[in-house]
Amino acid sequence: MQTIEIRKNDAGQRLDKFLQKTFPNLPGAMMYKAIRKKDIKRNGKRCESSDRLCEGDILTLYLKDEFFEKNTQERYDFLKAPNRLSILYEDENILLLDKKPGLLCHPDDHYYFDSLLARLTRYLYEKGEYDPKDEQSFAPALANRIDRNTGGIVIAAKNAEALRILNLKIKNRELQKLYLCVVCGRLEKKEALLEGYLQKNEEKNRVYISDRPREGALTIRTKYRVLEERGSDSLLEVDLLTGRTHQIRAHLAHIGHPIAGDGKYGKNAQNRGSGYPYQALYSYKLTFRFETDAGALEYLNGRSFEVSDVWFLPIFRSQGLST
Repeated sequence: MQTIEIRKNDAGQRLDKFLQKTFPNLPGAMMYKAIRKKDIKRNGKRCESSDRLCEGDILTLYLKDEFFEKNTQERYDFLKAPNRLSILYEDENILLLDKKPGLLCHPDDHYYFDSLLARLTRYLYEKGEYDPKDEQSFAPALANRIDRNTGGIVIAAKNAEALRILNLKIKNRELQKLYLCVVCGRLEKKEALLEGYLQKNEEKNRVYISDRPREGALTIRTKYRVLEERGSDSLLEVDLLTGRTHQIRAHLAHIGHPIAGDGKYGKNAQNRGSGYPYQALYSYKLTFRFETDAGALEYLNGRSFEVSDVWFLPIFRSQGLST
């Protein structure tokens, strides 16, 4: 038998999700059976797998001790990640990280030990703000993500409450994220709202844009305005109104203006010798625009944060002015 008290970082989760995170050695089928048979109780009473946990709840688990074993290693994988982290803003609840191009947000099967998440976790661990041994189910998390070869602002949550609020605000589009990008050519319309339909090909890890609806395609809306023109390139500010995979890159390529340096949606002939080693796209500005109460994060409402050193701006501005 084991008794667990639900802490602040555990509250708000479904019972089954909490148990899966806390006891990875407990098979799912056995967990659901134990809940049905009242071998897992909440505050001494029968509970359901969908129950939302509250701070102070007491869970009692009448199960074999082998299912309660946890990883007791003193060396964690995240400590193998470099300790380099570019922090734009930090407080007791969140961090705004300036992710550089080439860095993964989350580890994948090919590149496991270094990622923005691993660097964040190491940073908070070494700072004394996070220790896996002190947590039952929570770990620092990223609330949004950016493609590997795109740079920009990524929001990180230090606690479960902040993560829940951020996830809700992002879902309800109460945060505005603006991008800078350099595209090939000059656009006829200096400001426009592009609308279309995006279809993803998982096998090829790319998307396709069409002007008409297609089966399985998702609606996309991309707003842009031209900020500067240099040589044959244009600098745009883009407001991503729908956040689909590769949306900005594919949508701008679809209208004949691929992002400079983009090997997937651009053209090799245009990229060769351009001076852009990867796509010139950066999530450079974030504004919190809460329309409903944000609880513990209400103090962020109305605040804007901006990256000042976007890597491709010097390359773009080294070109001659357009005539």
